[in-house]
Amino acid sequence: MTTTLITGANKGLGFETARRLIAAGHTVYVGSRDAERGRRAAEQLGARLVLLDVTDDASVAAAAKTVEAEGGLDVLINNAGIEERAPDGAVIGPAGVTADLMRQVFETNVFGVVRVTNAFLPLLQRSAAPVVVNLSSGLASLARVTAAGTPTYAYPGVAYPASKTAVNMITVQYAKAFPNMRINAVEPGFTATDLNRRTGTQTVEEGAEIIVRMAQVGPDGPTGGYFDAEGTLPW
Repeated sequence: MTTTLITGANKGLGFETARRLIAAGHTVYVGSRDAERGRRAAEQLGARLVLLDVTDDASVAAAAKTVEAEGGLDVLINNAGIEERAPDGAVIGPAGVTADLMRQVFETNVFGVVRVTNAFLPLLQRSAAPVVVNLSSGLASLARVTAAGTPTYAYPGVAYPASKTAVNMITVQYAKAFPNMRINAVEPGFTATDLNRRTGTQTVEEGAEIIVRMAQVGPDGPTGGYFDAEGTLPW
């Protein structure tokens, strides 16, 4: 029996990933900073709820103690994330971005990944086949963002893609430091979720495909990689 924790799992890709992994036989913890939304999601899924705010040290530490007391962890999926948007929903570009806005996005998307991963490392290291999946984005790829004439090139935002490029570097460095783990970054694709105000062109079922796949890699699977549903992505 594999035990998996998914941050930000009360809706969207996290919720769908939880559903799929439960169907595959995993015990799943729904990580949610909102107790009521998390409770409803866990009940609907048949999952366990753990209160978890990735931006708060005490919350993350308490979540790690809860999961340890209930038996440990095999798979961590760092799914929680935010994107910078103006009140009208427009992506904020270089002329409008601020240091404070960058800090806010990085607090969840980057520092949150490090905070959660480090808190659960002792539990993962006790697993026979530990796995970490970090939610990245195609916008994290410098090769793609500099390919003129593509949708990725046309994306104007700064904070979100920069944060996901940082996630890719974190993934690589952690994978090298912990060779007994399978640690990878995944790009789910442009999926219709609350993150992008439902403007995505994929369903959550399609977006969750690569997350679910990489959550189930074995000890001989890839590590330190960057993948979408079609294969390896360029850094």
